[in-house]
Amino acid sequence: MDTAVIGKGLIGGSVEKAALRAGFRAEVFRGRAEVPDLSSFDIVFVALPPSATVPKIRDVFRSGKLKEGAAVVDIVGVKEAIVRELSLCPGGPGRYFIPGHPMAGKEKTGYGNSCENLFDGASMILTPYGGTPPQLLERLEKYFSALGFARTVKTSPEAHDRLIAYTSQLCHIISSAYVRNPLSARHSGFSAGSFRDMVRVGAPDPDVWTELFLANAKALLPVLDGYIGRLSGMRDAISSGDAAALHAILERGVEAKKDMQA
Repeated sequence: MDTAVIGKGLIGGSVEKAALRAGFRAEVFRGRAEVPDLSSFDIVFVALPPSATVPKIRDVFRSGKLKEGAAVVDIVGVKEAIVRELSLCPGGPGRYFIPGHPMAGKEKTGYGNSCENLFDGASMILTPYGGTPPQLLERLEKYFSALGFARTVKTSPEAHDRLIAYTSQLCHIISSAYVRNPLSARHSGFSAGSFRDMVRVGAPDPDVWTELFLANAKALLPVLDGYIGRLSGMRDAISSGDAAALHAILERGVEAKKDMQA
């Protein structure tokens, strides 16, 4: 599938490079420029920050520059807000918007850090509209596999946002708060894998992650409140010297890890 990417950042650049590696024609365009001629491309990725994604997708569909049968896919990490705003996207017959979210990234952003293997082994999440042709989704699944994705997961926007609040956004919040401890500046010689894992992410682009956290507040706040409550329970047990309570809390963590799906 010939691939156009609007947005020359980490994800956009990696889509371009992964598509080229797979043998597809691929071209990347800057997000702030006018909509280019997209009439020769089978798939168009809009790889822009959340606030820029909706207006750009509207511009793409209204431009009349899309190929018939083309799929437009976004990469925003919140889906319900995007789907709600674009539910009446004026694409015309035979042109489809398919909300997407590649589960891949790096702690460093920008096109210079993009790479052809960013998506190897990752999941591509789609939240397609009800009228999306099944044969198009099948083509996209094969396409994403060629780019290195291990699986394509299809779900609802609401289910996506609930799970992403926990598996992604909460992790960035924890990492950002953790690294702000003054002791982090003195970690050398006293840190190993657990420290590196904790500080690796931490919302590397504050502009983008501020948008994502606020756009997904409905799903994120209950997850964050639950985490804070569990931390408070551990703090209370440590503060009171209650070894039995602390041991029971840690045991519940061990059991929860056993129940995790691979």
